[in-house]
Amino acid sequence: MSIQQQAPSTTLKVGVVGIGWAGQQHLKAYSNIDGVEIVAVAGMEADLLAQLKEEYSIPHAFARWEDMIELEGLDAVSVAVPTFLHAPIAIASLERGLHVLSEKPLARNAVEGQQMVDAARKAGRVLDVAFNHRRRGDIQALKEVIDAGTLGRPYYAKASWLRRQGIPMLGSWFTNPELAGGGPLADIGVHVLDYSLHLLGEPKVLAVSASTHSELGPRGLGGNARYTASNSSHKFEVEDFASAFIRLEGGGTLILEAGWATYRDERDLMDFTVYGTDGGADLRSVGASENPVADVHVFTEKDGENADFEVVAEPGRAHQAVVDDFIAAVRGGETVWGSHDGSLALSRALVLDACYKSALEQREVVL
Repeated sequence: MSIQQQAPSTTLKVGVVGIGWAGQQHLKAYSNIDGVEIVAVAGMEADLLAQLKEEYSIPHAFARWEDMIELEGLDAVSVAVPTFLHAPIAIASLERGLHVLSEKPLARNAVEGQQMVDAARKAGRVLDVAFNHRRRGDIQALKEVIDAGTLGRPYYAKASWLRRQGIPMLGSWFTNPELAGGGPLADIGVHVLDYSLHLLGEPKVLAVSASTHSELGPRGLGGNARYTASNSSHKFEVEDFASAFIRLEGGGTLILEAGWATYRDERDLMDFTVYGTDGGADLRSVGASENPVADVHVFTEKDGENADFEVVAEPGRAHQAVVDDFIAAVRGGETVWGSHDGSLALSRALVLDACYKSALEQREVVL
């Protein structure tokens, strides 16, 4: 298929595929940006599709994403659908000459992810992935502390996102590996992996040793009361808890945990702890993503005395920041597009694949 040529325009015309929670975040974010017009939306839920079409004054609504990306004049699309659809929609859109912003994870696995990156490079278009948690205000504030050298050289970090009863739609596509690519490691663990490596300065991952467990989900436990294993359309075939020991270039270590369902405090926890040669830090968000600002403490010394302090941060801008950055990249032109080809998200997918392989084969996997 030939690449659609984009005529110079001050207004970017965008479409959104998927009208669930994530898709609605993209619609809201686009609507807040000057010079961006939402011209199309695609989704399978007819009533909700009509409602969103009216709410955002969208001229075109489609039941099929294939029809939406053929719309003349479209510049970019957001892909906010189940993971198994990320690759086919993104690749087809890129081949049409459209810029693509995909929800996380990049794809079900690194093979599909590589195909997406290859398509972006061939088309010369932007492929970004929505890693919104790295854009939290507390994460950004802690990164400033680390980048300033306050902690010295970080050598150990531990990070997690843990829920007690947080299996999303127990028995839905989320719990089918062919549709989702994995359980909490792929769903929320990818966020933890992303913000951890971001905070640590993007060290290269050398090897992983991981374990996965599926103890509560198969028994219909750990999910919303409306969904049980007995009345679902899919079996529970993914993990409900995962942990990984990740070796980093330079001798550093990252311990990662991701759990949808564990017997723990009923409030979700998202955290990050780091030890460095000159100091340490602890970020704890009790309530996880529902808590706009985490508690962030830095532990260090001055003249032989403790000089600990608390970091004050503002709430992040979540999907608005993601979409703003995507639009900025698209507007940046061809000199910018090459650095937004999905490579960062692919590096995360490669680590996740290695973790699942390690858990399956019960051995360390070298990347």
